[in-house]
Parts: sequence; C-alpha cells; structure tokens
Amino acid sequence: MFPLRDNEPEYAKLKDIENDTHNRYGNLIELVQLEETQSLNINGVDEIGFNPNRNKQHAFHFTADNCIGCHACESACSEKNDLPAHISFRSVGYVEGGTFPDYQRMNISMACNHCDDPVCLKGCPTRAYTKHEEYGAVIQDPDICFGCGYCTWVCPYNAPQLDPVAGQVEKCNMCVDRLEVGLKPACVSACLGNALNFGVVENTPENRDHIDTRIPGFPDPDISKPNIRFEQTKNLPKEVTRTDSMPVKYQKDEKAGHYKPVVDKKVGEKKSWNLGRLSSRENPLVLFTLSTQAAVGLFISLFIGNLLGVKPLAAIVATDLYIPLLVAALGMIAIGLLMSTVHLGKPMRFYRGFNNLRHSPVAREGLGIVVFMACVGFHMLASLPANNFVMNLVPALSEFTTLAAITATVFGALAIPAGIIALYYMYRCYRIKARPFWNHWQTATSFAGSMLTLGAVVIAVIATPVLLWLNQSPASLLSLLGGFMAIGIALEGIGLSFHHKDLSAADHEGAASHYIQRSTFGKTYLLRNGLMGLNLLAAIGLCLWASDNVASLMLWTALLGSIVVTALIGRALFYVLVVPTTMPGAFFWKNKGFEQHARDIGLADMPQVGVAPLH
Repeated sequence: MFPLRDNEPEYAKLKDIENDTHNRYGNLIELVQLEETQSLNINGVDEIGFNPNRNKQHAFHFTADNCIGCHACESACSEKNDLPAHISFRSVGYVEGGTFPDYQRMNISMACNHCDDPVCLKGCPTRAYTKHEEYGAVIQDPDICFGCGYCTWVCPYNAPQLDPVAGQVEKCNMCVDRLEVGLKPACVSACLGNALNFGVVENTPENRDHIDTRIPGFPDPDISKPNIRFEQTKNLPKEVTRTDSMPVKYQKDEKAGHYKPVVDKKVGEKKSWNLGRLSSRENPLVLFTLSTQAAVGLFISLFIGNLLGVKPLAAIVATDLYIPLLVAALGMIAIGLLMSTVHLGKPMRFYRGFNNLRHSPVAREGLGIVVFMACVGFHMLASLPANNFVMNLVPALSEFTTLAAITATVFGALAIPAGIIALYYMYRCYRIKARPFWNHWQTATSFAGSMLTLGAVVIAVIATPVLLWLNQSPASLLSLLGGFMAIGIALEGIGLSFHHKDLSAADHEGAASHYIQRSTFGKTYLLRNGLMGLNLLAAIGLCLWASDNVASLMLWTALLGSIVVTALIGRALFYVLVVPTTMPGAFFWKNKGFEQHARDIGLADMPQVGVAPLH
C-alpha cells in the first residue's frame, strides 16, 4: 500500500462528502454493492484500503482559471510512476487568442479520464484494460499489452501512451494506491495553483461553482463519457488557437454554447509534394491492408467466377495455373500477417491479439484473416488431385479425386464469408470517432475497391505470362480483369469524391486532415487522383479493345504498374494524414512539429528532451 505519513497535509486528503446517486450520463455513481470488500491487489499486496467511497466513480476536476502552466502535475505524475522523459501520463497544453493588449492563454492539464464508456477497453485486442468497480478506475496492464497502439487511436484524449522503446502502452492508473489510503492522486496533491481536484464524480469541490463537461480544446464528451469536470469562468476570445503545430483552432458556437474545432491554415494554401513524409510508422499496415485485400479479391474472383461459369476464370481454375494462384494468395496473406506482427511493439506476443473477440474489431479482423487463410490452405490441398502436374508426381492421389473435389468446394465456400468478415472488421477498425478523417464510409469503398482492383492485378500478373508461354491468348482474361479493375477504381473514386465533399464542409479534425491533404501533400494528392482517373480510362479502354499484340500488352503492363503505385500512394496518405481529436499540446511538449524539428537538428539525441527515438 502507499505509505501514509503522519503529517500528511489536508489538501492531499480526499473529502468524504455526500454524493449524488447518478452522474450526468444517467449512470449510477455507486458502481456495485459489495457485501465483502475486494482487494485491488495493488503491487501484489492483498491489503484492503479504508476509503469509504471506494466503490463509487471518482473523477478529476480542473479549474482552468487557476492553472499557471507550471507543469508540477506532470512532474509529480512522472516521479510517482517512474516514467522516462518521452512518456507522460499527464500533460499540460495551451490554447490562446485575442490581440494585444487583450491577449489570453488558457492552460489545460489532462490525463486519463477513466470514462464511463472506455473506448480503449473495447478496442484493445489483448484485454489489457479493466474498468474496476473500485473508484471506477480504468487500469491498463502493460504486461498483457503487445504494443499494437490501437487504444491510442481510439482514445479522444491521448491518454494511453505508446512507448516505442519499451514496446508497450501505459497510462494513468488514477493513483489507486493513494486513493486506498484516503489521499488524492499525486498530480492533484502537487498542483500549485489549486487547479486540479479529485473526488466522487459530480461533487463540486470547495470554493468552486461549476462542474461542466466541456472546455475549449476538449473533444466531444459523447465519444466516451469521460469522468472529468471543468470550471472556466474567465471570458475567452471567440476564437482560440493551439500553440502546437496541429492545424486546428476552436471557435465559439453561440448556439451550442461551447467551442468547436475548425481548420487553422497554419501553412497556407501552397501545394507541395513531401513524398518522403509518406513513409511513417504505419508502413507495415500499408502493406498489411493492401496485401490482405488483394489476396481476398484474388480468391473470391476465381472461386465465384468458376462457380458462375465465367469462361476466362473457369478456364484458369481448370488448369495447373490455379494452384500457383492459390499459393500467391496464401503468400500475400502470410506477408500481411507478418507485417501486422512486425508493427507490434512486442511481436512475439502476437497470439494475444484474439483475447478480446467480444468487443475489439482488431481481434475479430485477425481471427477472420486466420480463418480465411486456413480455409484457402485446405482448399488448395484438396485441389491438388485435380492438378495434372501433381498427379504425375503422385499418381495415388487419383483415388481421392471425388472426395477432394467436394472438400475443395466446402472449404472454398467457407473461405468466402471468412474473407468478407475479415475485410468488414478491417473496415470497422478505422471507423473511429476520435479520428474523423477515417470515420467515413469512404474507408469501406477504398478497401472494397482495392480488393477488386489488386486481386485482378495479381491474377493478370501471374496468368498472362503463363498463357503466352503456352501460346494461348490472354485477351479474354485481361478483358474480364480490366472490368474488375474499372469497377474497383470507380468504387474507390466515388468514395473519395464524397469524402472530399463532406470534409470540405466539416467542422472537425477531419477537415484539418483534408486541409493537410490539399496543402502539405497537395501535389501528391493530385497525382494520386490523376493516376486514378487515367487508370479508370485505361482499364475501360483496354477492357473493350483487348488484344494480345505487343503494344496492348505493354499498355496492360503500364496500367498494372500504375494501379499498384496509386494504391501505395493512396494508402500511405490514408495513414499520414489523419488528425486525431486529441488535447492541445505545448510549444515543445506533445508537439509533433517540435519533435520533427528536434530530430532534424539532433536535439532528439538527448533523452531528457523527451522525444522518443524513431527506432
């Protein structure tokens, strides 16, 4: 237990005052009626605390008018939890506005809000999070975590901290060891300006009047129903800006009575390439999503095309070329799974990714992909007796031809829904309220379009040289595949068109992402769109006027290469553009612009600067 001193100051102690029965979200404040008091087993100790309100939801209270930006709360938190310089469970950011001499800054101290509806808990595939009945604390176990970082995506407040050095996520634990002995969290006890307070949720601290759920710069509380309350009585300008590099500012909505995010065009409207910045920590996910979608598209096209009697595809399935195509599909799935595993902070713990099938789309996506891979693998094995090359090597397989054909059909039929389910939950992984740029149905059209387009590309790349080597014309096959490519490109293009329209009129961080897309990556964005248009026209043209002459084959080769390049650019943009609904940063701390500057000039090599190493 946390050692309680005899001379503990009064301001560090929790107050036992009368509580409401329900919070403002309509949920009970008393989380559970326990006949027997339960131990939290803090630090392996079975001792039970004496806090009389330990089974009630607790919350932070922040008075913005009192915060002087001294960062004492950050320091106390870091010391209490023995954190490295590049990790901080609590951070202080700023918003400011006005003109001289009436210029104002408001500081915001923020940590985990231990929400009523913790999206981190639902999103985590390893079940590293627990919403405890004691204090309502949302506690994360880094020993269970394998470092996928998905909780850092879904949290609107940037509370979970991914440590790239340790390869795991950690976060504020509400200092439950201090609560057990009647003390407030370390950050609250250290606050110099009496800006932070703590207690049972909905209780108004002494000398305070308001317990609001919003403050300028704070994301929409409806996302996760956070347990933090605010007081901010000083008038702020109608528009306040962030001091970090994020292109977001906040304007007061007089009708709604609170501030809403809008685009802050900090870098102007100039269009740039910035091709080097397309590379990011999410590169493995670029390859994972594209290769998985291509594999699913390849198999569905061949299997359903054969069932429906589509001649060019049925002819492929009936030849020895079918097995190499299935091997290609399995190979792409294997590469995708390898990339997703490499992306983890602790790759050897990949098996924990199926622990939270009840809630996590990441866990369901992974299971769907594994089941699809297994079904395709068994389908391929059962298809071996129909392969002439294999039959010549192992004639004994001819006795199992009928049984193998039935088995191949069964597993092929099972692979179809498994692949569709895998791609559906891959899409659900990105429908995140905390990342509005992704939270649009365009993500579904992008993934479905890539499945059709890239699946057809892989079939064309493998089948065309073989058919030419066998002196067979690939024209009819290419014509059909060109139709698939055109449909996939058109589907993705329609989604992108509506995405552009919706984000251009939006008033959230998704609009800021779109602004970055049109300025920082403006020329790259136009290149991607231009290539998509050319690819669509070329696919339609070559589909209608398919030929197997040299000129036509060269055009097909150029089209296939252009489609792959376009897909890589588009998917890389998908990851690097997203602006989350996170809390404002400071000039140096929690500022992506400063982090990049520190790396450029070598300042990041000093660990005390607090910039995590890229490796």
